[in-house]
Amino acid sequence: MNEVEKMMIEKERKLLELEQQKINMGSPQVAGQTLQLREQQRSWVHDQINLEEEMGMIEHLLRSEVLKRDKKTGATSWVQPTEKEQIVLSDYGVHMFMNTICFYLNKNTLLSNYDPETILYKMEDLSMALADVVFMESEKIFQTPSFEECKKVFEDRINKKTELRKFAFEIIGNENVNVNKIKAEFIKEIEHKIEEEFQKIKEQLMKNKYKRFELILRVVQDVIHSTYLRALYGAERRTLRQHSHFTESLGMLPTQQKIRSTLNPLNYFKRR
Repeated sequence: MNEVEKMMIEKERKLLELEQQKINMGSPQVAGQTLQLREQQRSWVHDQINLEEEMGMIEHLLRSEVLKRDKKTGATSWVQPTEKEQIVLSDYGVHMFMNTICFYLNKNTLLSNYDPETILYKMEDLSMALADVVFMESEKIFQTPSFEECKKVFEDRINKKTELRKFAFEIIGNENVNVNKIKAEFIKEIEHKIEEEFQKIKEQLMKNKYKRFELILRVVQDVIHSTYLRALYGAERRTLRQHSHFTESLGMLPTQQKIRSTLNPLNYFKRR
């Protein structure tokens, strides 16, 4: 149990004692107000160090999903991209990055106390380790193009060549062009190396995904670095402590002060 957790437990204990004293003094209204403040404090602390929402959004983004709004209901949801080429990471790659991020985006990191030199050292070490892993396991981390994707690229290339040859014939005045015949001629020219063409297409698609490596690595580094900055010189712990003191001060409500004033023996002479 770290220092902040001990502090929060001690504050909870004191608030419980204060609540019991107020009830014993016959002031359930004040006790209810203190209980409400305690619940608000607990909710604020939970929201401050709970990163589940951020983790969920990061996973969606690593899967290349996009946030889409329903025009009828107005509700938003994460959906797969329309173009398969936009999917960069495989399930293995998403799991690897998310598993790494989970080790850092948690309350243990947020409630720590780091100096700038330690943060820089940790980030440099992490960056090198991530780069090494991605380089050694690139074929598993990045989404491999499917046969259908390669087929679509191959057909698009044949169609573009056919349209270009047709246009060339039209330029020289040959209007009666058989498009199917032109297309068949192109296919005949490469029929002995179709497998080779598919392999080239697959490699090119993978290279396009590899180009995203630096951007993904930089984003993951920035997410983790931002978490470390919240722990710079114990800033997150200090924020929680200040909020706890502020909430305790709010507990000194006018009603409570009135009760204490009534119980003061000197008030007997004032009323006389």
